[in-house]
Amino acid sequence: MSRTYLQINPSDNLLVALQDLKAGTIINHGGNEIILQDDIAAKHKFTTEAIHKDGNAYMYGVLVGHAIQDIAKGGLIHTFNLHHASQDFIGKQKDYAWTSPDLTKFKDRTFNGYHRADGQIGTQNYWLVIPLVFCENRNIELLKNAFIQGLGFQKNDSVTDQVVHLRQQFESGKTLSLGSSSNEAIIAKSPLFPNVDGIKFLTHENGCGENKDESESLCKLLAGYCVNPNVGGISILSLGCQHSQIEVFKEKLKEKDLNFDKPIHFFEQQQDEGSGVENLLNDVVFKTFKGLIEINKIERKPAPLSALRLGVKCGGSDGFSGISANPAIGHTADLLVGLGGTVMIAEFPELCGVEQELQNRSVTAEVADNFGKMMREYAKRAAAVGAGFDMNPSPGNIKDGLITDAIKSAGAAKKAGSSPIVDSIGYGQYAMKKGLNLVCTPGNDVLATTGMAGAGATIQLFTTGLGTPTGNPICPMVKLSTNTRLAEKLPEIIDIDCGPIIRGEKTVEEMGEEVLEYVIKLASGEITTKAMDLGQDDFMFWRRGVSL
Repeated sequence: MSRTYLQINPSDNLLVALQDLKAGTIINHGGNEIILQDDIAAKHKFTTEAIHKDGNAYMYGVLVGHAIQDIAKGGLIHTFNLHHASQDFIGKQKDYAWTSPDLTKFKDRTFNGYHRADGQIGTQNYWLVIPLVFCENRNIELLKNAFIQGLGFQKNDSVTDQVVHLRQQFESGKTLSLGSSSNEAIIAKSPLFPNVDGIKFLTHENGCGENKDESESLCKLLAGYCVNPNVGGISILSLGCQHSQIEVFKEKLKEKDLNFDKPIHFFEQQQDEGSGVENLLNDVVFKTFKGLIEINKIERKPAPLSALRLGVKCGGSDGFSGISANPAIGHTADLLVGLGGTVMIAEFPELCGVEQELQNRSVTAEVADNFGKMMREYAKRAAAVGAGFDMNPSPGNIKDGLITDAIKSAGAAKKAGSSPIVDSIGYGQYAMKKGLNLVCTPGNDVLATTGMAGAGATIQLFTTGLGTPTGNPICPMVKLSTNTRLAEKLPEIIDIDCGPIIRGEKTVEEMGEEVLEYVIKLASGEITTKAMDLGQDDFMFWRRGVSL
């Protein structure tokens, strides 16, 4: 028999409906008879007791909201009767003891990765082409078309095939009709370079017309992409007159890796010896092609799982996110930390309400205080423009049961598992410590995943309850659905279905182990993700200042 509800923490006075429940349904919760006062849609929450106006609502064992009107026992909670509330945080208050999960299945396992001179090990071997300023975006697009088509990295997608099909029908005078389509991968390796997983091209809208700090921050982020072990070599395009100068970029690169020795080529369009855009692009093509020959000599070799650098993220979350997929990858994270690996969790607005727990899990007071400082500064910056963390849940989140930011955050934090926090780093910084790292980014999906790739993540796990097609140019993105309905509805973007947890067919721990098995295959180049197959290469710089 399928379960009808779930209490996440024994101290919670909210229960989660696991299926649609009708008003009048009697719920027997540990001897507490609850008569539902409203229809409760699956993923939404109802009360175990009457909560009076100004009373508190608890989930995951933490404060998640204040009642703004009386809520009857068995009543639905929603935006009309509950407002965001969270506990204050005051720094590390107690020591934290942690025991890693059973590592027997994984302690002697390896993956086949690309060994870099700096000791890092990549799961991919990409050549990266990036602009220091948006003025070079057109040149980047020309180069992308040239290399991807010229080397056979991409074939027609199903949408292009439909256009070609319709054109052929029209030309031959036939009645127009759509042809059959497929979800086959449109991105593949080039047979010419079997050890190169692809050439990746970034574009952005930054690099000039902004304050100095913004330009330096962009250079810092791009330097992190170059240091990321998934990148084997780089071509960098500069206009010449912009704020984000080549020398500024080199300085940020040196700060991250004093002995950086990957092949890297710089091209400046306005340099005196230049002789037109065509010659510039020909130079880029020639040197990049030679670079591909060079990095193609690197082959995958066995590496310990401790060399993996995992980012965890959620987006398009629903009321099941904090119950199924997020705890599952949290267990994966704990396994990897126990094996000596590196894990990163970002999106600080979605840690609102669990700050004290995370501070107590920090290995030192300094790490806890740094996290607290960044959270307060972020909240202050949001307030200055008339926003706040309480505005974080999107309409889709709310529709699917994430009523307050604290409810959303408490479930989102489950992605981080339960291991100690070894560091809290700012946007654009590189994660240098083994273990669980907090990486300051917005909750925005692409801004967060972009930031974690810049911090050195070599694989990211992305959970979604509503369906989010986000990817990253250099960091493979694994999509996990919180529910089976989504996996069946959008199979072209979902890699792993965590719905069996909701149905009681698998435990969180079993699912977490399955995810790690998938990660090992992906890190070894044995499989690719849906986002990789579709060429979903999203990159977005977090711009915080004004345009000038």
